[in-house]
This record gives sequence, C-alpha cells and structure tokens, in this order.
Amino acid sequence: MAHSPSRTFLVTGANRGIGLELTAQLAARGDRVIAACRETTPELDALAGDAGEGRDAVRVERGVEVTSDVSVAELAGRLAGVSLDVLVLNAGILVADTLETLDFEGARRQFEVNALGPLRVAKALLPNLHEGSKIAIVTSRMGSIADNGSGRMYGYRMSKAAVNIAGASLARDLHPRGIAVALLHPGMVATEMTGGHGVPPADAARGLLARIDELDLAATGAFRHANGEPLPW
Repeated sequence: MAHSPSRTFLVTGANRGIGLELTAQLAARGDRVIAACRETTPELDALAGDAGEGRDAVRVERGVEVTSDVSVAELAGRLAGVSLDVLVLNAGILVADTLETLDFEGARRQFEVNALGPLRVAKALLPNLHEGSKIAIVTSRMGSIADNGSGRMYGYRMSKAAVNIAGASLARDLHPRGIAVALLHPGMVATEMTGGHGVPPADAARGLLARIDELDLAATGAFRHANGEPLPW
C-alpha cells in the first residue's frame, strides 16, 4: 500500500533511538508527528524547531510516562479532539540478565514499560482513532517462544511475549472498528538500549515505516520483522 501524505502519527519514546528516527523520517516525508516522551532531547527539539513558520510537523509532548495511568490520561486530555491516523507504540527498556543475575524488580519494570505501557496508551487514545487508523507495536523477536534458542534475558523476553499477546487481542477487538494492528520487530538496532550494536536506526525506521504503510485489516495481528519476514510466536 502506498504512503498517503499528511497523516498524523503519535510516536511514544520519540526522544531517542528508533523513536527519534521514526519522527525524523515521518516529518521529512510530510507527515505530522506528535512526539511523546518522558524527557525531550536536543535532537527532538531540533526536529520540532525545523518545522518552519506556519507548520506544525512535529509537536513534542513531554512528561509522558507510559507506566502511569495519570500521566497517560493527561496526555489523552491534551489530545482531546485530535484525530490520529497511526499510533506507534515504541517506548521500551531492556535490562540484560541471566538466571544468576535476574533482578525481579528490573523484570517488573520491563513488564510495566514494555507490556502494560503500550496497552495503557492504546486504551487511553482509542477515542482519537477512527476507521482506517493503525496501531504499530514495536516489539521484539525475543518475545517469540518458538524462536528462543539462547535463553537468558528473562524480564525482556517475558515483557515482549506479553505485549505480543496484547497486540494480538487488540487486533481482534479493533477489527470491527476498522483499525489494524501490527506487531513489528525492528531488528537488532544500534541504540543506547543495545549498547550501540546492530543496524543503524535510520535503516530500522525505514523498514518499520514500510510495514506500517502497507498494513491493512487483512494483515492485522501479524508478527513481522521490519524487513517483512513473518516471525514465529
């Protein structure tokens, strides 16, 4: 499906990494972006400042904590009446662990951010979506049970498996409303979260946007790599 210009996207975790790159690429191609984040960065502020006189390509929404009912409700209040074409649920954290180093508080925090966070934002912003809107959840193949060949990473794997099943349920519940849902693995991306290892964020973001652009109700609920490859549950 070809890209339709001048759509409105909301991207969580937009201040750095993949979220920042998604915001930059969307603004560059003419889409409007509501960039939600806990704390802004000079790079994100520069994107908002580059919008130019008379344009509002990037609107930064600071202080958005996806683990907080109050914070997300406040975001929804500020966006009352704003129609969203695409909701990109990208905010996430990773705490590396082994069985020996497993910290249950760290695992709990990952579950709150990576699994409940996207669901909390989707539920709160449902009134902003319409028939034809899309939800893209940036997840990970590390949430795949069938693909787990190396173990470890308990908190991260569990949180991503949880958000995968949440996305699958969202896809079924929102299908009658004409809203499609995608579960997308960006690949191993060189960000602060991965210690700089992996593909450039620009490449990952380009693949994610291609999958979002082609998403329709026929493909809702699918779990895919940014390159289009179907992934096992």
